Order: sequence, then C-alpha cells, then structure tokens
Amino acid sequence: MRKINLTRQEKAIENSLLKGEYINVGKDNFTAIAEAISARKKDAVLNVRVNSRDLATIKQRSQKLGIKYQTFVSEVIHRIAQAH
Repeated sequence: MRKINLTRQEKAIENSLLKGEYINVGKDNFTAIAEAISARKKDAVLNVRVNSRDLATIKQRSQKLGIKYQTFVSEVIHRIAQAH
C-alpha cells in the first residue's frame, strides 16, 4: 500500500481526531455550518487598482489578524455587501 504524505495542518487535524478533541455537532448544527460555508464560497474574480499605501495598510492589518490579505479584503467586501 502506498504511503500518504500529510501536510502539517492535516497531521494536526489527524492528531486532534485521535485525541477525541472534536465533538459531534448534530445534524441541525452541521447543516447550518455547511450552509454558512457554502454562502462564503468565492466564485468570482475581481481585479481592482488601489493606492499602494492603502494596500500596505491592508496587508499589515491582515497580518496582525493572521490571515492572508486577499481573505481580509474579501471579508470586508462581504460585510459591506451584507450591511443594511
């Protein structure tokens, strides 16, 4: 049988599973989680020019949050789009 090489993240997930660190969330919660993930699916591409200083600030803020700046920008756009 062929050995599968896991990434660090996959190994961490596997170890957590083996330790029993995950819990069963139930069907209703699972459905709600799956719908939330589906609603956040990125299926369009946006190319936009921005001021280089603004981009540097965005990159700094996203780094403080520990996320990629593209994800940060996408989240900001999503929140604005959902605002009432």
